[in-house]
Amino acid sequence: MTHDSTQLPSALRARLLDAPLWEFALALYGRDGVEAACLMLQDEAGIDVCELLWHCWLHHHGLACDACLDPVRRWQRQVTAPLRRLRRELKPEAGRHASVAALRRTLQQAELQAEREALSRLERLALEDERLSALPSSSPCLAERLAMRLQVQKKPHLSALKTLESQLDPS
Repeated sequence: MTHDSTQLPSALRARLLDAPLWEFALALYGRDGVEAACLMLQDEAGIDVCELLWHCWLHHHGLACDACLDPVRRWQRQVTAPLRRLRRELKPEAGRHASVAALRRTLQQAELQAEREALSRLERLALEDERLSALPSSSPCLAERLAMRLQVQKKPHLSALKTLESQLDPS
């Protein structure tokens, strides 16, 4: 995609309205190797999966957004992360007790709803923030952009970003 500085922000936003983030995230996450790459980046590099998928969504549409993500990050820290931690902690006991397994499934659904809310908030940011812009034609590839933005340097993490890039528009 080429950068057109005359393009109106509303035209940039229109690209995103045609492809909601939730549906995009589900489709990308389901592609070969993406779930494992995202979870590795989350668990080993501390990268928020929703934020990662948001950047992929924007990049897919030839866009970038430099909005302040602090409110979404706070949501993820205060709501999503505790649900994830509880769900993971209950895993061993859930294998032994049906009632704990049911509680774990409830937590898993709550975690998914919290992630959906985070994605909704990220989508609103892109649609409403003035810092949405077209990627310049000289923009680096997705993996390089994410590595710089998310401060990823370790080879396994860079490899995970390459997996995301390769699955963004699989041939």
